[in-house]
Amino acid sequence: MEEIPAALVDWDATAKAEASEKSEDEAFAKKVHTQEEANRMDTVMDVDASLQVAPGVFLPPGEGMFVIDGKHVSQLEQAGAEVRADKKNFLKQVLVPIPIVPGKRNVDIPGTRAKVRVSSTNVEFYLREAPPDPERDSPIVKSSRPGESGPEVELVRATVKGGKRQLESITTYMGDQVQEKRSTMSLQRWEIAPTVYRFTLGEPLPPGEYALAEILPDGMNLFVWDFGVDNDDKPPAKK
Repeated sequence: MEEIPAALVDWDATAKAEASEKSEDEAFAKKVHTQEEANRMDTVMDVDASLQVAPGVFLPPGEGMFVIDGKHVSQLEQAGAEVRADKKNFLKQVLVPIPIVPGKRNVDIPGTRAKVRVSSTNVEFYLREAPPDPERDSPIVKSSRPGESGPEVELVRATVKGGKRQLESITTYMGDQVQEKRSTMSLQRWEIAPTVYRFTLGEPLPPGEYALAEILPDGMNLFVWDFGVDNDDKPPAKK
């Protein structure tokens, strides 16, 4: 290939052409980077369809109860509780012909250990309910202050016994309910967005098994959200 004599080359035009090409490449690279950043942000917003609940922590989309443990978010599954007659009281009722022995039933969750475990004693809970049906529900003005509207949820500490986690004991006399007994922990509710509620603890949770239960007009909902708190203390290293 025959080379062009250097005297015939327009070096100024060549330099301008190279500079222009470099500028176009840089502009294209910047445009691609901007589009990638926009796509990444769109992906984040698609993953989080609702709101940010803590710095860098987003509540996943969908309905349900969620636990925030530090930077970790877990959705709690609902476990079906069972109502069982207390065998000791039932035996007393059989042996005593006159109905003076009160009846007793226990509300239990099968199994001794919840699947979801949290290690922190400073956790928060978020409940997202289904949006109201405008054709079925009338408009209700809700308050952001706790205790005035929204679902009534209690945090119940379970008693592990006999391969089950007991949440409540119900004592009845002559067929009439007289007492519901359950061990509850302090819990405060805040409405932070339409149909989204935040529940904060009033005290640290000791290690153990727990359940969040919705309280209905006729008693505790038997479908509860269960979880367990593990002990963070580690045994001292052997010397």
